[in-house]
Amino acid sequence: MSAELGSAEIHGSTAVAEHAPQEHASTVGATVPTTPVVSVALPAPRQQPALGPGLDTRTLSRSLFRRLATLTAGSDEHTYVRDTLIELNLPLVRYASARFRSRNEPMEDIVQVGTIGLIKAIDRFDPERGVEFPTFAMPTVVGEIKRFFRDTSWSVRVPRRLQELRLALTKAGDELSQRLDRSPTVAELAVCLGVSEEDVVEGLAVGNAYTASSLDSSPGEEDGDGPLAERLGYEDLALEGVEYRESLKPLLAKLPPRERRIIMLRFFGNLTQSQIGEEIGISQMHVSRLLTKTLTQLREGLISEA
Repeated sequence: MSAELGSAEIHGSTAVAEHAPQEHASTVGATVPTTPVVSVALPAPRQQPALGPGLDTRTLSRSLFRRLATLTAGSDEHTYVRDTLIELNLPLVRYASARFRSRNEPMEDIVQVGTIGLIKAIDRFDPERGVEFPTFAMPTVVGEIKRFFRDTSWSVRVPRRLQELRLALTKAGDELSQRLDRSPTVAELAVCLGVSEEDVVEGLAVGNAYTASSLDSSPGEEDGDGPLAERLGYEDLALEGVEYRESLKPLLAKLPPRERRIIMLRFFGNLTQSQIGEEIGISQMHVSRLLTKTLTQLREGLISEA
């Protein structure tokens, strides 16, 4: 009966029914006594704590780390012990990943990234320092996950220096706002962080690259009607002139130097014909004839190319 009770404890049973064998009477016709059914209540098995590995896991991890330190890196036994440590401490990764459940990323990807941090922690852990492995590994796992979000969650890729500057500006801005009871200026932020005002402006502008809105997104109540693509931009009145200027460049290059200078002074320098004549050393009538001739030549060149 003790063996069956032990089996029940291992499998987590709450009760066991034990029947005693019948005792045969020594004489014929004697009443055969029977043992009644006995119900024995067994305690439920202890549940492993939800926050990270339990005591048994930590004890086994210590033993495996001591064994890992004596093995040659790259050997089959070293690989086996290392893989066992990774599987044994995966609950630590899941616990750390749960902190980022609200992020817009699949939990499977976050766990995979956290597992990379776990592997790095296992490779760097020294059991002789007297530090528990979960305490040592948690900052590495969380740091790897944060690095993943920092590098992949930006809509537009920006340098790491500007990403870190943006975080520092956010922290400094909150502290200065509480201290000054107002929003800090660019100069105050620059003095607080020990950077130039140009860097502060650049760091503040970087925040616009973190998220992006779809051009087909529905407008809000205050944004008017139609998707964003229909409400952006405006008609550039100077856009038509770009084509004419680009077409005129090769024609202007073919003009004689004096005629080219007259055109530049008249239409780019905004000088009158008399002022151009004084500048070049010819009469105003001569400037007028040269200007008319040159404009006619340029107009015919544009028409022929069209």
